[in-house]
Amino acid sequence: MSTTRRIFLAALSGLLSSHIAGPLLGAPQRGRGRRGRGGGRGQNDPQFQRDRTVFQYLLAYHKQIRREVKKLPNGVETVTESDVPEIVAAIQEHVAAMHRRVKNKQPIRQRDPLFAALFRNVQWTSMTVKNTPKGVHVVVTSEKKAVVPLIQAHAQVVSAFVKLGFVEARKNHAVPK
Repeated sequence: MSTTRRIFLAALSGLLSSHIAGPLLGAPQRGRGRRGRGGGRGQNDPQFQRDRTVFQYLLAYHKQIRREVKKLPNGVETVTESDVPEIVAAIQEHVAAMHRRVKNKQPIRQRDPLFAALFRNVQWTSMTVKNTPKGVHVVVTSEKKAVVPLIQAHAQVVSAFVKLGFVEARKNHAVPK
């Protein structure tokens, strides 16, 4: 089965999980936005749908991903990898897409307080991404002390995505004090 087909099927599984199982488990629902008009998520961002599909694929296969996080005085150093070639490709694609979003100030997950705060402060962050044979090595730092806890909290949330998949992705995350 092709990588694109696997990603599509995993994303479909994720959508079904969040729209069918989510209500049964008491997960917050995403409505159609203000006054029933769809909310506009990704409307003016053609890459949004692809980024979301890859993210949902990774959530669906989270048990086949491993992640190490090292806290630095000014940020984090992470390694995220898998032994499955399709998942490796998806990890690398996802991280490259998120790196572009940070550089271009194109926020995602703005419903989540932590992600919203991090994107409000991206100008104070530095991010380096290097692909490894099985995934990615990322270093995110800031010289602004108030931004470092945001970077470190984000790394913890991403680790929770890897550990728990869709269960964690449905949650919002507090901004560290």
